[in-house]
Amino acid sequence: MEIDIRKSIIENFKGASSDEIKQSIVSSTESNEEITLPGLGVFFEILWKNSDENSKEYILNTLKENIN
Repeated sequence: MEIDIRKSIIENFKGASSDEIKQSIVSSTESNEEITLPGLGVFFEILWKNSDENSKEYILNTLKENIN
């Protein structure tokens, strides 16, 4: 049986409020549990695909500054 993780995560958050999505992100990043990484990855993918070039540059700079 093959599970579509992207589809499952998106379906779980359909109809969710901004506060609910924020709470999920905060909870996931504070828990440091690796099981939350796929969900965060789906959120990041959605963010990236729907960002303009300025926003992508901001994201990249933020990542670079905090990785180095």
